[in-house]
Amino acid sequence: MLFTAETANHIIDTALLAVTEHPDGFAEILDRLPAAIYVTDIEGTITYFNRECVALAGRTPALGQDKWCVSWKLFTEDGTALPHDQCPMAVALREGRPVRDVSAIAERPDGTRVPFIPYPTPVFDADGKLAGAVNLLVEVSRKTATFFGDQAARCHVLAAEANDPAAAGTLALMAAKYEEQALRLRRAPAS
Repeated sequence: MLFTAETANHIIDTALLAVTEHPDGFAEILDRLPAAIYVTDIEGTITYFNRECVALAGRTPALGQDKWCVSWKLFTEDGTALPHDQCPMAVALREGRPVRDVSAIAERPDGTRVPFIPYPTPVFDADGKLAGAVNLLVEVSRKTATFFGDQAARCHVLAAEANDPAAAGTLALMAAKYEEQALRLRRAPAS
């Protein structure tokens, strides 16, 4: 499945609603989502993960033991080791805010590396207190980078053909965003 930011945000919204509205049955809902998604408590301890997480991480996380991330090892986009306690999920919990516009690389126990975009999002209880977090992990590939590059090219063509300056400007901004995303994905090491 090809994820856009809109798709990812929709999945996160669905997961947040499931976790807050159905605390005893959210796993049934999250198990059906077509994406790697997991839940932590307030201290970052993993309390739930779906089978997509196992596929992405190449391992089965230890419920109640693993903290902040389902992966075995983490790296930044440039290949620098990223301690789990400094990963985007740890930041989201520490700061009580969603973390967006970052990417990371998970290393599986077999040594393969998988670039991904995380969407760690805090969960708050009815009183507004931090209760934990939900994270969506979107695997990215060279194919995805090509998609974003193609979208940027389409926006440039449409902007050049637009008779309305406002529409042309909007399309040019969209093209720039697509190009930025394609560049980020192309810089990530291949798995």
